Amino acid sequence: MVMQPIIEFKDVSFSYPNAEQPALKNLSLQIQKGDWVAVIGHNGSGKSTFAKLINYLLIPTSGSITVDGIPVDQEHVYDIRDLVGMVFQNPDNQFVGATVADDVAFGLENRQVPREKMLEIVPDALERVQMNAYAAREPARLSGGQKQRVAIASVLAVEPKVLILDEATSMLDPKGRREMIALVHELKQELGAELTVLSITHDIDEAASADEVVILNDGELMGVDKPEVIFSDAERLRRLGLAVPFAEQLKAKLKARGIKVPETYQTTEGMAEWIWQLHSKM
Repeated sequence: MVMQPIIEFKDVSFSYPNAEQPALKNLSLQIQKGDWVAVIGHNGSGKSTFAKLINYLLIPTSGSITVDGIPVDQEHVYDIRDLVGMVFQNPDNQFVGATVADDVAFGLENRQVPREKMLEIVPDALERVQMNAYAAREPARLSGGQKQRVAIASVLAVEPKVLILDEATSMLDPKGRREMIALVHELKQELGAELTVLSITHDIDEAASADEVVILNDGELMGVDKPEVIFSDAERLRRLGLAVPFAEQLKAKLKARGIKVPETYQTTEGMAEWIWQLHSKM
């Protein structure tokens, strides 16, 4: 039996008012349930437009989008927003509660969840992101990484099937980015196929953690493949205005010095392990 994709774009185009070129051009793409998909591309490639179309924050100029088989349109907008939760670049723009717990409860209140049930859901959502100890804290007093954890907890509280991270790590320092990626890994391990993650990102390490990588370039789909395939083609990445992973840069420099390097894609950790093994044989 062929499984229905959790997200499907069919010939979708979108143009901003007065723009010379469309932000997305006849995009057709399927995202499977339970996958973690990273969407990469240079600034202006259409990544954030793509994300906002899924949640009906933008309306396609042409084409159709479905989430879990439900059309993304005005008639089904509330169903779609129950299915799709978004965490944006600046979490301060999402906070509405006086405390962390209030903020996580906000989406539940809008859905008229009984108070007794909310008292169970809010601590559970905060526990999942290791922020239960901050329930009474004002969101403004949290660090950037803590704010993003609360934003994720607010989304998880309403049990979406799709979590969209729209440049959610871009304002964090390297340690904060690593912690966010580790948190998403933990959530995926816990929820499995019940949660599909869509990561809109410039961060190569974040994208390399995904199951699949989508490349957008000037509104067009340029490729969909496993991270190890996408990131092993350094020349193509440069042509598309994308960063080359550090491990691939290192491999190129070692190869230029006559050192035989692994032919397959390596993460930074994998490359460090390979160098250690090489050094131990010398």
